Amino acid sequence: MRVVEIREKAVKLKSRLRNAAFSFDEMTTSLVAVVTDVVRNGRPVIGYAFNSTGRYACGAQMRDRFVPRLMREEALTLDPAAFDPDLWLKAMMFGEKPGGDMERSVAIGTLEHALWDAVGKIADRPVWDLIAQRYRGGQAHPKVFCYVGGGWYAPGKTIADLLDEVRRYLDMGYTLIKVKVGGAPLAEDLARLEAVIALLGDPSRLAVDANCGIPPALRPDYAAALRPLGLRWFEEPAHPGDFLGNAEFIASYVNAVATGENLFSLEDVRNLVRHGGMRPGVDIIQTDVPQSYGIGTAARILEMLEAHGWSASSVLPHGGNQMSLNQSAAFGYGMCESYPDAFGVFSGYADDLKVENGFITAGDWPGLGFERQSELIAMFRDVAE
Repeated sequence: MRVVEIREKAVKLKSRLRNAAFSFDEMTTSLVAVVTDVVRNGRPVIGYAFNSTGRYACGAQMRDRFVPRLMREEALTLDPAAFDPDLWLKAMMFGEKPGGDMERSVAIGTLEHALWDAVGKIADRPVWDLIAQRYRGGQAHPKVFCYVGGGWYAPGKTIADLLDEVRRYLDMGYTLIKVKVGGAPLAEDLARLEAVIALLGDPSRLAVDANCGIPPALRPDYAAALRPLGLRWFEEPAHPGDFLGNAEFIASYVNAVATGENLFSLEDVRNLVRHGGMRPGVDIIQTDVPQSYGIGTAARILEMLEAHGWSASSVLPHGGNQMSLNQSAAFGYGMCESYPDAFGVFSGYADDLKVENGFITAGDWPGLGFERQSELIAMFRDVAE
C-alpha cells in the first residue's frame, strides 16, 4: 500500500471578489493527486486535495522538494493499520531550516491531506472518522454547525444587493452570516451592518471580517463604532503577526475576536495565545489546516491549545470545503464555514449535503468525500489521468 506517483496542477479560482486587503483576481490553487498501488474495480485508488483558498498554487515546492522526499522514503506506507502522518511530515521536512513556515507549510499540508484521502479510501472509511480514532479517542462529531461567509465588496454593489445576498443565505438554511468590513469608509460599513442586523433581527447572528486590512490608526475607530452592535465576532482586526496590535484591539473592542487563518505553524498559534490577548471561552482561533502543515499538526495545535485552557469548540477552521468539514467533524471544532458562491468548485461541500437550521452532517464517504462533488472531482481526475 504505497504511492506510485504524485501529480500537481495549478488552476485559477475564477473569482473577482474583494475584501479589505486584496482582490482574488489572480488567485490560483494547486490540485494534487496521489496515485497508489492499490487497485479497486480495476482502477488505482487515488487521494486528492487542494491548498484551500487565499494562498497561491505551490507546485514548485512540491515538485522540487516535497514529492521527491516522499517518494524515496519508507515512511510512505498507506496501510490503514500502520500509516503515520508524523513520518510523512518528517520525510517532507528533511533538510528544511527552522522558520519561514509559510513558504512550505501550504505545500506540505496539501500533500498530507491527499495522503489522508488515499488512506481513507483504502480503509473505506471517512477521513473524519480516521482522525477522530487517532487523535480524539474515537469521539467524532459529524453534525457540525456551519456559518456562511459573504458580504464581499464588488463594484456598484449596494446595500439592497447585500440584503438580497443575505436573504439567499437564509433561504439556503444558514442562520449565522459573516460580512466584510474595512474595505469601505467606516460610515459606509456601519450602514451596511445596521441594515443586515435589521434583516436578521439579532446582532449575534452576524459576524464581520476585516481580513487584516484595517490600518492601525483606524482600528480604535472600528472598535468603538462596532462594539455597541453586539456582533458574534470581529475577525482579523490586525496583521497576522501583529500580536500586540491584536491584543490592543481586543482590549478596546472587548467583545469576541477571531483570528489565526494566516498563521502557519504550531509556534505561530502558540505565540498568538501567549501574546495576542486572546481569551479562552470568548475568542476564536481560526487555523487553515491544509495551509499549516496538515492534520497531524492540527492535532498538536489543539493539544497545545487545550493545555492553555482552550477547548476544541473555540476553534473554527478556515476553508469552507470538504477538508475543513472533515476536520470539524473529527476534532469537535465549534463550527465550520461555507462560501457557496465565492470560489466556484473550490468552496462548499458534497453536492447532496443540505444545510438545516445552520447545521450540516458529514457523510459516510470514503476518504475526504471529494467524489461527492461532481464538478470538483472531474477536475481532480483530469490531473490524475
